[in-house]
Amino acid sequence: MNKVRAGAAEAVADIPDGASLAVGGFGLSGVPEVLIRALHERGTTGLKVVSNNCGVDGRGLGILLSAGRIARVTGSYVGENKEFARQYLGGELEVELTPQGTLAERLRAGGAGIPAFYTPAGVGTQVANGGLPWRYAPDGTVAVASPRKETRDFAGRPYVLEHGITTDFALVRAWRGDHHGNLVFRRAAANFNPLAAMAGRVTVAEVEELVEPGALRPDEIHVPGIYVQRVVALTAGQAADKPIEKRTVRP
Repeated sequence: MNKVRAGAAEAVADIPDGASLAVGGFGLSGVPEVLIRALHERGTTGLKVVSNNCGVDGRGLGILLSAGRIARVTGSYVGENKEFARQYLGGELEVELTPQGTLAERLRAGGAGIPAFYTPAGVGTQVANGGLPWRYAPDGTVAVASPRKETRDFAGRPYVLEHGITTDFALVRAWRGDHHGNLVFRRAAANFNPLAAMAGRVTVAEVEELVEPGALRPDEIHVPGIYVQRVVALTAGQAADKPIEKRTVRP
């Protein structure tokens, strides 16, 4: 029942090359930065990442991306990561773009054991009809395009079939967690983290505050420990390291 590991390096040591990986966070909020850096230091490559976005240059998943460690990304937002755009348009990276709400539900469905579901999002677009560039060739032509998806009418309205997502591993960041893997997320960090935690077959959580079992009230737990296999307690410095993607202040 004690899922606490000695450190991030130990927690990610068995993630192999080519593994699929669900990663929590939105922009730079709630990103499991310590686990990502440990994976980078380990040298793991060929990763197939599922995340809302791929960090920014030099932070978050951008660290793995700039090192050429990511082979494929399933996400909904390119953001302002120039290296992401360069690799995608240059044919070095395969990218499956999906509507943000659909991505969230695909992760939740996978974690709940639901293989597929119908949604109206994307009907009548390339999301449903196919043809979205997944990978470009070096000459700028489309080397791999998205396939056409099944559509079906319900009560006279068309819907497109989307498949649930499960991954080999998941990396998430929580505000508080206990030795059993129960997690609580705080404010904006409760974005894709709970969903990613559900979707991973082996979920690793870095927690800003590690508490004893019983310290968390059952009604405040966002992700129960049944979904989490490993817990890493952050140091005070690691917990305080929370970069801001765009800082806006009054003049």
